[in-house]
Amino acid sequence: MEHDKNSTQDEHVGMEDELQIDQTLELTDDQLDSALDGALEQAARESDAATDNASVDERVQEAEREVLRARAELENFRKRMQRDSEQQLKYANIALMRDLLDVVDNLNRATDAAKAESKETSGLLEGVQMVTQQLTGVLAKFGCKPIASQGEEFDPNFHEAISQMPSEEYAAGVVAQEVAVGYQLHDRVVRPSSVIVSTGNGS
Repeated sequence: MEHDKNSTQDEHVGMEDELQIDQTLELTDDQLDSALDGALEQAARESDAATDNASVDERVQEAEREVLRARAELENFRKRMQRDSEQQLKYANIALMRDLLDVVDNLNRATDAAKAESKETSGLLEGVQMVTQQLTGVLAKFGCKPIASQGEEFDPNFHEAISQMPSEEYAAGVVAQEVAVGYQLHDRVVRPSSVIVSTGNGS
């Protein structure tokens, strides 16, 4: 009987131990699940924070690039406007130059006519020639100068051929005679020179 009683007590103790072990295992699993959940939440928070930081950095970099692009476009616009303004100022007087050249032509015609008259007009002729030189000097001061023509190779950008003639002095394609002086304002033609172009030696 004593043996049976002891066996019963041992079995009871064994059952209590097993229950404690099961409870310990269950508690340990809960703790592990809780710890795992906490670790996952922490990792998610850190990942979100890193993503937010990366997103902010990317936005800052993009904003800096936009600012640089805007500055470059503004600088290019400013330079373009400055070039356009300089060009407009440079050639603003071209219409005035054309009108003044007509005056120069008339003065030259007057001096040519005066040369054929008597010597009594020599003083007047000299005065007109001085005025003509003064006027052409003013034109040159503002960048309006005559175009070189006679003896130069014919260039349709600067010369207007009104006729051709054989010449022993000039080769074919060379300006043999200048009929009307052409002028250019800086590098732009105000009016081309009217010229007669050589066809070369006809023999």
